[in-house]
Amino acid sequence: MRNCYLSRNYKGVDGAGNKAKTDIEQIMESNGFVNVGLRQTRYTNSILAFLATLAGVLKLPFSLRKGDRLVVQYPLKKYFTLVCQIAHCKGAKVVVVIHDLGSFRRKKLTVAQEIRRLGHADYIIAHNSRMKQWLLDNGCKVPLGVLEIFDYLSETTASSHLVPSQPYGVVYAGALNPRKNTFLYEVGNYVHSYKFNLYGNGFDLEKAQGKEHFNCKGFVRSDELIATAEGDFGLVWDGFSVDACTGNFGEYLKYNNPHKTSLYIRCELPVIIWDQAALSDFVRSNGIGICISSLAELDTILSSLTPEQYAKMKQNTVEISKRLSQGYYITKALSEVAF
Repeated sequence: MRNCYLSRNYKGVDGAGNKAKTDIEQIMESNGFVNVGLRQTRYTNSILAFLATLAGVLKLPFSLRKGDRLVVQYPLKKYFTLVCQIAHCKGAKVVVVIHDLGSFRRKKLTVAQEIRRLGHADYIIAHNSRMKQWLLDNGCKVPLGVLEIFDYLSETTASSHLVPSQPYGVVYAGALNPRKNTFLYEVGNYVHSYKFNLYGNGFDLEKAQGKEHFNCKGFVRSDELIATAEGDFGLVWDGFSVDACTGNFGEYLKYNNPHKTSLYIRCELPVIIWDQAALSDFVRSNGIGICISSLAELDTILSSLTPEQYAKMKQNTVEISKRLSQGYYITKALSEVAF
């Protein structure tokens, strides 16, 4: 039996989704997995990107052998069902690693369509136990495992400190457009004893409440951010409201693993996360941050945090960061695959 994967074209790896996928390919390769497609490409031209991925899929029937175990990263757009059918025709089994569910944020599929599509797999690795339960509740019959959290490879290391700055600095990184992060324009009303360090483009400081509490750092590439992030915590929050994560993006937090959580941990920043988010279980059990029901309560919580409590969270975060840098979680999830 060979452990295999199908590489493809990745249109730019600065986006979280493609970074997670290329990291998993790199980890599989270092663990001796065989690429049964063409070599990984990163064409940004749409036609070249389409042709590169298609050529890899067309090579599949000639590369796979009976008894192989093929890892497919989902979604694979038009090709997912075809790839599963080719693998089964060749007598191979398909292991699916979920990155995104089209029936959530983007509503590209109905739930029934998504479950039917995933039904072509022989084993599925969900983000976490809550996503696993959602799949079961919606009729998924395929054996399921969990990833826990996305690994995050980087050549750079954090230059962090055990003693926090005063006031605390809370890092928020990503696309800062109002549609996804409306809460940022209101949260300044509730800030007194800490400040926000924003990394990304699209934030209009003049429209924000309490704008004196924000430092806009602009876009910084992830490798550079790991080495230079200024702050003591990383915030995982989405949607319109400071009181809960709302809207499609906020609702999705109840089931998915936002890649930025892994980025914060690689920056060795303890995490502040909505207590209804799926990853809050991971944050609690590993002692790597604070789970809150509303951003309105964050000021009080940070004011009462002792230096010893912070140092312990920081220490735990450094340990998890090492795991993420080594591909620990996907390696573990793939080792637990059982048909």
